[in-house]
Amino acid sequence: MIRIMKKNQIKKNAVSMSFVLPALILLFIFVIIPFMLSFYYSFMDYNILKPKAMSFVGLDNFKKLFNDKIFTQSIYNTFKFTFLVVPLQLAVALGLALLVNKKLKGIKLFRLAFFAPTVLSLVVISILWTFIYNPNNGLLNAMLNSVGIASQPFLSDPAQAMYCIVFLSAWQGAGFQMMIFLAGLQDIPTYLYEAAEVDGASKYQQFFNITLPGLKNISVLLFLTITIGALQLLVQPMMMTQGGPLNSTMTIVYEIYQTGYKYRNMGYGSAMAVVFTAIVLVIVLIQNKLMASKED
Repeated sequence: MIRIMKKNQIKKNAVSMSFVLPALILLFIFVIIPFMLSFYYSFMDYNILKPKAMSFVGLDNFKKLFNDKIFTQSIYNTFKFTFLVVPLQLAVALGLALLVNKKLKGIKLFRLAFFAPTVLSLVVISILWTFIYNPNNGLLNAMLNSVGIASQPFLSDPAQAMYCIVFLSAWQGAGFQMMIFLAGLQDIPTYLYEAAEVDGASKYQQFFNITLPGLKNISVLLFLTITIGALQLLVQPMMMTQGGPLNSTMTIVYEIYQTGYKYRNMGYGSAMAVVFTAIVLVIVLIQNKLMASKED
């Protein structure tokens, strides 16, 4: 009897592992092995066109990083983008969710319209907005001129370029977060709002005392995912500004890409990737610590 029970348990474990194993294999192939190789290459002088000439240089790549002004600028730009886009995208997504949560005729059309940018290719969207931001004959400047505002340089100005990318990114990604917020709004019991109205609570009080607390867990999840995604900014500066002007939109991931693949310096690019991974891990750990302390 005991043997039969053990056999059944083994079969159950085997079935469970058969579902988990493909994901573990993909994780090992596409995440763990590349990271281990990057860590190994970060101690090497490695040109990908001359693999046989690879040589060990120790910590020289990491020492070089701290004197690399472009890398320092890319870190600053990445954090600047993250600090700007995360609250903006969350606010836009929540505002849209509140708007489309109304029971109005044709509201599904608005939900589709707000969600549409999310399913479009980010490359296509970046190229489209490059034309919109065109300082000479772009749509945005034409709209500004129509109300008496002078044309702006936008992507060609170091002071404006990053803000243009922030606006584009918030617009493109807000539709997805909107749908998640919408699901959370519809999950909040309606009797809470009815009871609040009976007690004389205003819409403002209902929002801060019922809606926001009801969306707390969803907000934490979206905050983490948007932050991690923002730190990996690559497509928009690559397609719109190539990191310029004057490296004002150069980000960590784009700098890693250029160093490793454009300039073929895989060892130095791997050192950048290791430092970037460490930065992301520290940020995630701090966020988790802060969120856990707030829950306590």
